[in-house]
Amino acid sequence: MANNIKDQEDVLAKLNIQQLNPMQEEAIAVIGKTTNTIILSPTGTGKTLAFLLPLIETLDPNIDEVQALILVPTRELAIQIEQVVRNMGTGYKVNAVYGGRPMSKDKIEIKHNPSILIGTPGRILDHFDSDRFSKESIKTLVLDEFDKSLEIGFEEEMAGILSELPNIKKRILTSATQGVEIPSFVKLDQPVLIDYLEEEVGSKLTIKIVLSPAKDKLPRLLELLQHLGNQPGIIFCNFRDSIEEVSSLLEKNKIGHTCFSGGMEQKDRERSLIKFRNGTSQILIATDLAARGIDIPELKYIIHYELPHSSEEFTHRNGRTARVNAKGTAYVLKWDKERLPEFIKDTGDMDISKKGAPMKQFWETLFISGGRKDKISKGDIAGLFFKQGNINKDQLGEIELKQDCAFVAVPLSIAHQLVEKLNNSRLKKKKVRIAIL
Repeated sequence: MANNIKDQEDVLAKLNIQQLNPMQEEAIAVIGKTTNTIILSPTGTGKTLAFLLPLIETLDPNIDEVQALILVPTRELAIQIEQVVRNMGTGYKVNAVYGGRPMSKDKIEIKHNPSILIGTPGRILDHFDSDRFSKESIKTLVLDEFDKSLEIGFEEEMAGILSELPNIKKRILTSATQGVEIPSFVKLDQPVLIDYLEEEVGSKLTIKIVLSPAKDKLPRLLELLQHLGNQPGIIFCNFRDSIEEVSSLLEKNKIGHTCFSGGMEQKDRERSLIKFRNGTSQILIATDLAARGIDIPELKYIIHYELPHSSEEFTHRNGRTARVNAKGTAYVLKWDKERLPEFIKDTGDMDISKKGAPMKQFWETLFISGGRKDKISKGDIAGLFFKQGNINKDQLGEIELKQDCAFVAVPLSIAHQLVEKLNNSRLKKKKVRIAIL
């Protein structure tokens, strides 16, 4: 699959991508003929596809064993890459394994060996230690966002995993940060470096300082949100407590939002992102966990409610806006007497007195209790809403299909009547529950 231009075009068509960007084209060409490759490129520039297309070319459809291993620092990134591979429709089996979900689920899924296995280091090592599959055919190794893995302290697990891979022929490392030391156990001999980090730094990102006269920045944050008006963005906090404070403020002022932090259950984190992606929530209040490795659309702005601790985190947070060809703004909310770290330039206080269009929630998310394993497709779901729900195309928002459930965005104004009309409908052979998420 994807081993010639036509196959590649088919994959891009399935992913709804018109053409590859220069970084992706260079990465595909280099990875194809190189043993060791490092891709440095900002968040949101399509590194996943840049390594997946050449990776798929290395797979042999006649080998019924794991052939490629992708190590990632977070569950979200594992789920995201698994989804991209599925959407590529290559015919190769893929599975993602990660902490925070039942081991029994992993065992069932990897009983029939996937060609591509994606996972967080701790969970992959668990499977290695229990000898759940052969490692002999693993020829390609990807360390995605490798800087984050090393930073989080997975070094020991990664060393353990790599010591058990005797037949690696290709290593691909990706990062959105420069200057990370690569440990010797990675055996990255004379790598070819593809560096697009400088390419994206430029005038597309505007940084603006918003001063708060009081140490309590919440009133000023509300003013800023009212100034920005009806558009989606992320508010970055350093602590879970701060997320709760900001969330209470938004709730009080009837501003639709979701939260995202490491303290939340995996399922809740996933659902927060679904609601943010499909427009049900316009604001995501998050820790730095959301600064990278999650799949969310291009944003016009992000807000640093609390100042980032390091220039790397500042860069990654800002990487959520002004991506690829779009412009974006990073607002830094600073208490009058707070000192700005040297990596943030003081641009002077900006005027936020003018109010934008009030925030309005247009979409609502519906939960459907059937998914891919029930042979249900997005087309089946759309058909149900058009035929039995009597809605038109403009009233059907984003559909996200998971293994055992699905989520659909519909206009808030008709969400309740759609639930009444469609709950307990049949999709394929399954009677499904439909409810507001």
